[in-house]
Order: sequence, then C-alpha cells, then structure tokens
Amino acid sequence: MSWLTAEEALQALKTKPQTLYANVSRGRIRAKADPADPRRSLYQAADVQRLAERHAGRRKTETVAAEAIRWGDPVLSSAISTIIGGRLFYRGKDAAGFAEAATLEQTAALLWNGAETLSSGSGTEHASPSLQAAFLALAGRVTSDLPSLGRSQAALRREASGVLRTVAEALAPGPFDQPLHLRLAASWQRPDAADCLRRALVLLADHELNASTFAARVTASAGAALSAAVLSGLATLTGPLHGAAWQGVDALIETASALGGEQAIRRTLAQGNRLSAFGHPLYPDGDVRALALLSHFPLPPQFAEVREVGEEMVGEKVNVDFALAAMAAAFDLPREAPIIIFSLARSAGWLAHAMEQIDSGELIRPRARYAGPALETDSRT
Repeated sequence: MSWLTAEEALQALKTKPQTLYANVSRGRIRAKADPADPRRSLYQAADVQRLAERHAGRRKTETVAAEAIRWGDPVLSSAISTIIGGRLFYRGKDAAGFAEAATLEQTAALLWNGAETLSSGSGTEHASPSLQAAFLALAGRVTSDLPSLGRSQAALRREASGVLRTVAEALAPGPFDQPLHLRLAASWQRPDAADCLRRALVLLADHELNASTFAARVTASAGAALSAAVLSGLATLTGPLHGAAWQGVDALIETASALGGEQAIRRTLAQGNRLSAFGHPLYPDGDVRALALLSHFPLPPQFAEVREVGEEMVGEKVNVDFALAAMAAAFDLPREAPIIIFSLARSAGWLAHAMEQIDSGELIRPRARYAGPALETDSRT
C-alpha cells in the first residue's frame, strides 16, 4: 500500500483539513499512524486518489454506479452495525465491550432488534461440527421454507430462530439447553476454550456490508427464504479473501516454523503474495476484534514471533484472521475451527441483514457496463 502525508493528501484533494478528517471518520479514506512520528497520520493514496477524481468534475451516472460497488464505498443504508473511528458497533453498542459478557444468542437478539431464543429441540450431542452438514441442512430448508416476501417481521424473526438452530445443529451440535459457545467447546472437547469461543462468536456476528452479507441481502431482496439468504452468505464466506483467510495465516505460520518469522514474511512479500494475517482497511490502527481476542489467551510462540516481526516489517497490526488461527492453535482446536466459528457467528448477522432488506421492500439489481465485442446492428442507409 502507498501512503500520503496530510499535506500531500490535502494537495491532491484540494480541500480543508476538516474535510480530510471527516472522510477518514466515515471510512472513505484509510489512515494509520506515521511510524516516524506517531503524532501524525498517513493516508491511503488509493482512497485519496479516488475521492480526488470524484470531485474533479461531474461524472456520468454509470461511472457513479460502478464506483459505488467497489471496496470502501457505501452501497446500502443499514441500522445493524457500523465501523466508525476504528471501533465496531452493533446497533449503537460497542461490540468489543458487548463481547465481554454477551453470548451469540444475546447478540442475535440485539442484531435482530428483538428475537426469541433458539427454537427448542432434542439436539445432537455426539456429532462433530461440520461445514458440509451446514450446507446440506440449509439447502434442505430452502426447498420447503416459505418465501420471505410479504411476511411480518415477527414471523421472520421466529423463522430466523429456526434457521440459526439449523446452522447450530451442524456447526455446534449439542443439547439446546446450553449456550452455543459451550456446545461448541464440548463438541471439540475443549472446555477451557469456551470463554474465548464466546467472545469470538460475538465479535464475528456482524461486520457491516461485507461480501457475504451483501450476498445474503441480494438473495433476500428477491424474496427468497431466509435459509436461502444464509446459504448465499455461507457460500461467499468460504472464499480465501473472506472467511477462509485463516488458511493463509496457517500457511505463513507453517513457513515460519521452517524458516523463521522474518524469512517467511520476506519470502511471501517477495513472491508478491498477500499477507492475510496483517491489516484491515477499516481499522487503520488495528483490528479491534483481534485485539479483543488476543488479550484472552497466550499466543503460541510461532504466532508471537510472526506477530512481532510482521507488524514491524509490514507496518500493519494483525487482524481477526490471525487471531482466529492463533486461538485454534492455542487451544488445539481442529484445523477448520476458524471457518466453523466464523460461519456460526456470521449466520446471526446474515439473518439480521436479510430481515432488514426484506423490510425495505427493495430489490437489489445493479446494472452492468458492457465492455464486450462491438454489437452487431443492422446497417441502414
């Protein structure tokens, strides 16, 4: 990433310092502390350039539409969550503070703006958490659940509880009289991990309009069942640039075990590969979710080394993908634990966004700007 000083950013934007700071607070321009002088800030050059081009003159409607769907620009209004000033908020509540004591069930109730507890049932006590089982269970519901369009929010919240229960049966099997984090810890036979699992589930429950949440909202906007919206979100989450980014962290740690942290990071950067363990565009001063998790368990030595040398070499702090991978290693959880935790947690957020989208009554239908071969048209004289 290329960074600009305040003077350079102001010159490019041709604006006042107050406007620059306002764009940072709204997430339009990413910023971080200047390593040479912590009292000063540096500003992401690509963000500054984008805004400078935006203000250079009137743009065509299709240009505005195209830019609106790129990373960092707002697409939809939502009352569910936001990231402001490097802090994550759930319906106005600081998520890191909320995670100190809340469960995922309580977080779902908050995000859903009022909800019942998970539907009762017998539960499955002896199965192992399985992402494949979650896909199959959701797909089975899609063909039988009612479309969401034309139904009240109270009815949708009741159905959302059932959909979350379906996901929980696959990802945190266990008796329904226990909170999900205890069921997950018991299914992995790691009771000492229960509190960290609880915190992770709360911190990962929602994150504004990310890729998987947008996918869930698009599905819901067409009137599809809530289970279909969650299935869309889950499929999107499995991408290596989203919920599966922990695999890149594991690969970096594996290389560091053989070569040492510094050499592992040098090799990765020299090969032009992305370091998924560091940085987040919405948290210039560090991913608050990672900070909230990492303070509650001892880092395994290899992770501690990679964090120390990596933050110095890259100039970015570790993110929640690093924290999830480190937590799985610290408690000797199964290798796929990060994606299981992420999927279970984010299901609550997908359901909140699906219900909000349904309530808006709007279909999400972007247009494409054609860039293919010349069109064949009739020649007329």
